[in-house]
Amino acid sequence: MIKRNHIRHFLALADAGSFAQAAARLHITQPTLSSGIAELERLVGTRLFLRDRRHVRLTETGGAFLPIARDLERGFRVADSFGAAPAVEWPTLRLGVLRTVANRDLGRIVAALGAHYGIEVIEGTDYDLRAALTGGRIHLALTLLREAEHDLVAHPLWEEAYTMLVPQNHPLAGRDHVAPEDLAGEIMIARRSCEILEDTSRFFTGAGVRPRFALRSESDERCLAMVAAGLGITTAPASLAIDGTVPLAVDGYAFRRRIGLLHDRQWSPGGGMTLDQLIDPARLSSATP
Repeated sequence: MIKRNHIRHFLALADAGSFAQAAARLHITQPTLSSGIAELERLVGTRLFLRDRRHVRLTETGGAFLPIARDLERGFRVADSFGAAPAVEWPTLRLGVLRTVANRDLGRIVAALGAHYGIEVIEGTDYDLRAALTGGRIHLALTLLREAEHDLVAHPLWEEAYTMLVPQNHPLAGRDHVAPEDLAGEIMIARRSCEILEDTSRFFTGAGVRPRFALRSESDERCLAMVAAGLGITTAPASLAIDGTVPLAVDGYAFRRRIGLLHDRQWSPGGGMTLDQLIDPARLSSATP
């Protein structure tokens, strides 16, 4: 018989895409998570995940099971809260926000939505926000969009490149592009919040570049301020560039990200409105196309 723990394990792994991350978020060991997923797959009679050395992704059957699992988790939450006092009406919209979204873009989105809702903003990683959607703790998530969202409704807002950001007076600042090897002697700043931190590390290691680091920080604001101050250089989404920094294209460094709003299929803006009417993507990110 399928139990609630099976559903929680399944949803955590589907949202995290990694056994290590999902287990950490659930505060269980990886063997416990692996055992739970294996037991669920035995119960449903088929594989729900494809596993390789770097990623875990849903099979076609797993994608079909995902909305069923979310419905089951919603049902468990309703049962848990049955008979509880009615929730306070404020906020009318809980907006989850990826920590690496530029403040100017978030400000424009909040301004557009704030004309219709009382808003509470909750920050987190992509995993945090997807888990919060699953758990009913937020209505909307401003986050990374995947190639296939399966059971979530996606409203794309913008796409942008990751780039190298250097001080405006840096010797390489006037170059159209550089080879990775040109950065071998540079001092780097590590944005710990970067969604492609591991991919970036592999890219430069593969090119033989093993830089020294002057700063490792979770704060994008601090990292970019230190780039502008000349402490070092960093990689970041183009929209995070600030005054005093200049984007620099690195040959072969072709990572991109799509940002948009996600919500449960059962949620709607209300009042006959749509998100496309509330938010005009053309007014948002000034990121490079």
